Amino acid sequence: MGIIKSLNKWANRNTYLPLDLLRIALGVFLFIKGISFMSDSQMLMDLFKPIQNLAGGMIVMHYVAPAHFIGGILITFGLLTRWAIIAQFPILVGAIIINFAGEMNSLNLIQAIVVFLICAFFILYGSGKRSADYYFKMQQ
Repeated sequence: MGIIKSLNKWANRNTYLPLDLLRIALGVFLFIKGISFMSDSQMLMDLFKPIQNLAGGMIVMHYVAPAHFIGGILITFGLLTRWAIIAQFPILVGAIIINFAGEMNSLNLIQAIVVFLICAFFILYGSGKRSADYYFKMQQ
């Protein structure tokens, strides 16, 4: 817990508007991806063709869209940002692996890697000053 407190103190001292805008853009991107997966479930099933026969395939399909949808909202507002990003990590690792296991789509691979790296940054950085987490912390 001490590490998280020290990271939060550092992030609050060194917060910049572009980083908050990047967090908001990440949340909006994940939210839109969640909506697209919900509206076009066949596309999601096609993505999971390489791992379709593994145990828990249907559970994974029902985890991806809601995790992107709800996680995107939480990340956009900066509420429970680290927890929402932790929920995204298995999906992003799976997206990177699926590109190697099935047909490689370089655009999807680059997109998954960039989003993974941005999420890794926000795990360390936190939500920043312009977030619901910071607002609620200051209200105590």
